[in-house]
Amino acid sequence: MTNPAPLTLMGAPGSPYTRKMLAVLRYRHIPYRLLLSNSPQLAKLPQAKVPLLPTFYLPGPDGEVVAATDSTPLIRRFEDEFAGRSVLPTDPALAFLNDLIEDYADEWLTKAMFHYRWHYADDISKGAKILPCWRGFSIPDEVLAERGTMISERQISRLRYVGSSPATAPVIESSYVRFLEAMEDHLRLYPYLLGNRPSAADFAVYGQLTQLAEFDPTPMALTLKVAQRVTAWVGMLEDQSGVDPEENGWFDTGNLPPTLLAILTEVGRVYPPVMLANARAVMNKEAEVVAEVDGSPWVQQPFPYQAKCLGWLRDSRNALSQADRTKVDVILSGTGCEAMF
Repeated sequence: MTNPAPLTLMGAPGSPYTRKMLAVLRYRHIPYRLLLSNSPQLAKLPQAKVPLLPTFYLPGPDGEVVAATDSTPLIRRFEDEFAGRSVLPTDPALAFLNDLIEDYADEWLTKAMFHYRWHYADDISKGAKILPCWRGFSIPDEVLAERGTMISERQISRLRYVGSSPATAPVIESSYVRFLEAMEDHLRLYPYLLGNRPSAADFAVYGQLTQLAEFDPTPMALTLKVAQRVTAWVGMLEDQSGVDPEENGWFDTGNLPPTLLAILTEVGRVYPPVMLANARAVMNKEAEVVAEVDGSPWVQQPFPYQAKCLGWLRDSRNALSQADRTKVDVILSGTGCEAMF
């Protein structure tokens, strides 16, 4: 049997979604080659319609190589194309909970990542110094400094897209602390979010925490202070290639642990109000998303992609059988997550 050709992707260490996908590939024993953004090999590869990290270069329907960038559908594609070591639970109801937590990590925890990196002076300084180095550091100091200034100014100007502002900072930071506390409680008893084997939701959370717990100074210190197990877990999730997953290693949806329900309650406390308000704003072509989150006002620019995410989550729930949908609805009842469905 010949070994499959390695997948080619372009990414960077400072991209939580790059780290998410690399960890999935390692765990699933899928060979890959990573190109950094200054690689000369990229000149021969197609451009993504929207330049995002990571970008995979994969065969399209006609066999021509195309650029693909969205981590969640890529994980599902690789489930179809590579056998074994699945990151999706076999129970459809639990698989839906995986989808929900993965989306929360990708679209809400990333608000905390972006906020901390570009809100605090120490974090801005580190980001401006290190992020441009990952695009090539064998250059004069003044060029590196110019690139750092350019990156930081551009990213700070984008804070409005994730909703980070002096008014919303307490909401984002309080939510992050509560998530850490809930995750720490869970890790006291279980190695992964959905049982004794890693899921796509684990790798999505891990991706954001590679930055929050391991790179940016302010949340890194906070994470260690609040959740030592979470800090250690992030380091371990980076390479799960040696883990032998238990075939029946997933939680029973009829007997989910209180610690997982507490995590879902934190998801439901903050995520649905923003997702619903954003979907309304996008549908009505409004200039601002206005919501109340955890008793505080929330304002951000509309984000069409997150409106699509809400639609995909609803489609995922609607695709369940009536029995599995009932299971999900019972689990989510009282968490706040049910508001999205």
